[in-house]
Amino acid sequence: IEPVILFVVQPNETNTVDQRLLEFALWDNHEIPVVRMSLGEIHSRVVLDEVSGRLTIQNDNDGSGSGGAVVVQEVAVVYFRAGYAPTDYPSGYNMSDGSGIEWLARERLERGCAAKCPNLGYHLAGTKKVQQELARRGAVEQFFENDADDVDVAAQIRTAFAGLYSLDGADANEDDMEAVKDVLFNDAQGQYVLKPQREGGGYNYYGDNLANKLKENCTITIDDDGNKDVTLSPDLSEFILMERLFPPQQRAILLRNGQVEGTGMSISELGCFGAIVTSGDGEVVHNEYAGFLLRTKFSGVDEGGVASGFATLSSPYLC
Repeated sequence: IEPVILFVVQPNETNTVDQRLLEFALWDNHEIPVVRMSLGEIHSRVVLDEVSGRLTIQNDNDGSGSGGAVVVQEVAVVYFRAGYAPTDYPSGYNMSDGSGIEWLARERLERGCAAKCPNLGYHLAGTKKVQQELARRGAVEQFFENDADDVDVAAQIRTAFAGLYSLDGADANEDDMEAVKDVLFNDAQGQYVLKPQREGGGYNYYGDNLANKLKENCTITIDDDGNKDVTLSPDLSEFILMERLFPPQQRAILLRNGQVEGTGMSISELGCFGAIVTSGDGEVVHNEYAGFLLRTKFSGVDEGGVASGFATLSSPYLC
């Protein structure tokens, strides 16, 4: 049986350039084939062996679907380029009646023994809510021993964190509520960003839009002494409140699709990639730096996604 790497992609995927580079490199350097499928296609064509956990793709030899000889490929690695947004699950999440086919496909992949990139734990670690919980006092410290040197390392790591605040009434603490009150009562909406559990640009709330969103979803009460209390609506639990960052500005000319988009003051965001491989029991096999991405946008633009059209790719040499 031929082993393959399964790229999970969106139907009618348009963001294919970097995906193809990875596909070509895998073949040129290792002669490992790539199969690209949507979650809907995976539901109909990928089979899970309940005993061994093997995931296999059933293919007609000629691709005609006419019932000829079947070529079986075993999935060695599942690489998720889709599955991060609610729109990737258009059939819903009802698994009992079999209607949520994309969700059922995701479950099948997760139950299989193929390596996942990312696995479910790292996928969840990329969500805003988990990042907010990891930024709480004591979360970083639990990964270090209790001697003085390790405490200092944890403190140094914490200096790189922005303020992240829960808007879930079930777990919001005093620090979280103080940040909410800062927006509602001190006109500090310019110091924060309201972020949902979504990837890409275009979903955040800034400035007056942020303040209005909180006001619409908070109940404010005032006691006899004039003290104000705030109760969060359950609708806010899908968001976190984040301290807004203000990078240094510089004048730049931005290009998009080979055309000058404009010139003006810009800000940049540097993201560093890492590659980590672990065994099933958590043993780290490989953990290394794996490159960077620099995005630049005009300083007056709130959002920052490249694919969504708010920012452009850049280089540290230009900053």
